[in-house]
Amino acid sequence: MAVSAVTVGDAIEQCADALRVARVHFGHGTDNARDEAAELVFFVARLDHAEGAGAYAKPLTARRRERIGRLLGRRIRERIPLAYLTTRAFFAGLEFYVDERVLVPRSPIAELILQRFAPWASARGVRRILDVGTGSGAIALACAKAFPRARVDAVDISVAALQVCRRNIRRLGLTRRVAALRSDHFAAVGGRRYDIIVSNPPYVGRAEMRRLPREYGHEPRLGLASGADGLDSVRQIFAAARRHLEGDGILVVEVGNSERALQRAYPRLPFIWPEIAMGGGGVFILRAADVPTA
Repeated sequence: MAVSAVTVGDAIEQCADALRVARVHFGHGTDNARDEAAELVFFVARLDHAEGAGAYAKPLTARRRERIGRLLGRRIRERIPLAYLTTRAFFAGLEFYVDERVLVPRSPIAELILQRFAPWASARGVRRILDVGTGSGAIALACAKAFPRARVDAVDISVAALQVCRRNIRRLGLTRRVAALRSDHFAAVGGRRYDIIVSNPPYVGRAEMRRLPREYGHEPRLGLASGADGLDSVRQIFAAARRHLEGDGILVVEVGNSERALQRAYPRLPFIWPEIAMGGGGVFILRAADVPTA
């Protein structure tokens, strides 16, 4: 796809117009055409997003315009999430390497991490954190940054996902405090107990899986599909989470569009549904004493 614009700002507008016309689906780190276009152009031009509009007047070489056009064309024709084309995603203020072995990080849990899960957790008392279904390691590593005295276990059943996770652990210099473990939910953590257990597990139900936009077909199905009602993984978390939580610990889980199904399945649980200022929802918190035992 040809990109004729010669400045960064003009290229952003041209790409945004093309994305709108193509009606691609947004939801893998951005929610609109202009933000996605800005990420594409800034990536190719090797610009820092902190420069913002100050970079818009900078010229683009013919070679960079050609590369922008090539990536834009693939984004539109193949419906590949942009993060897979750039192999980068941003989460909780951190940059991560991503590819099609992992979901693109986008959980609203990021906002809770930046707030150190206040007021439900006392930051000074947090020493151990578990991220169940870590994928790229985004949640685990963001937690490690937010709680610099804590050790974090990042578990996933996918060997391929853990390869990406370990790459990000090294990139962020957190090999001493973050361990990536192959585990089906809690199987590999033994008798360890945690102050915070956090998870963005698979939560897409069977009917919703059939309706997902094409972009989601590039993501690992293992990270999305979770049975008929989307709650298979959540049930496994409930089956074991309580015995791995400290007495004053908390369980934080994203269930997305399966929120209603969860409330129907567990009508008596005192779920806390925190407001997410940056958008998104479907994240609940349970105190250890309120986590069901099965």
